[in-house]
Amino acid sequence: MTDQPLNRQATVERNTKETQIRVSVNLDGSGMFNCQTGVPFLDHMLDQVARHGLIDMEIHAVGDLEIDAHHTVEDLGITLGQAFNKALDRKGIRRYGHAYVPLDEALSRVVIDFSGRPGLEYHVPYTRGSVGGFDVDLFYEFFQGFVNHALITLHIDNLRGHNTHHQAETVFKAFGRALRMAMEIDPRSANVIPSTKGSL
Repeated sequence: MTDQPLNRQATVERNTKETQIRVSVNLDGSGMFNCQTGVPFLDHMLDQVARHGLIDMEIHAVGDLEIDAHHTVEDLGITLGQAFNKALDRKGIRRYGHAYVPLDEALSRVVIDFSGRPGLEYHVPYTRGSVGGFDVDLFYEFFQGFVNHALITLHIDNLRGHNTHHQAETVFKAFGRALRMAMEIDPRSANVIPSTKGSL
């Protein structure tokens, strides 16, 4: 058996004319979460990722919310993806992760490959356009930003559901669970890159 790495942590800052964002992650945490983005429903969803992924996350974001939440959501996906990529040594990880998560009538599936190649398949037919004033279409922008900068392949499917809050929550809970599985160290190959190419 090999002990879990103790220093899979990173802090990334991203400052533009539209947003100022600081993200800190500990991939071997306990699900501690401190988030202030000014977008409450986004904060609620990211809390699901932290708690179900057992990832400690501290996020502070200031964006041009007087326009709308688009820049804040997209740039947060980018910054969080950069933090994951910086924190994660791909040696010895299981690489692949998957999760099905239900919530009442809703069910979502998320599959992840820490492939080193960004790719997103996102199929979530929300039944409403917004929850609590948040435009749920922006979740696609969040995941696209994350994928491009964490360098992962990510498949997200909402398989059923008619309550938009439940649909979104199952997606983010499953995302956290799949991340947790994919980043886990495989004790049988603790110092090996999980690829026939020898790199990810």
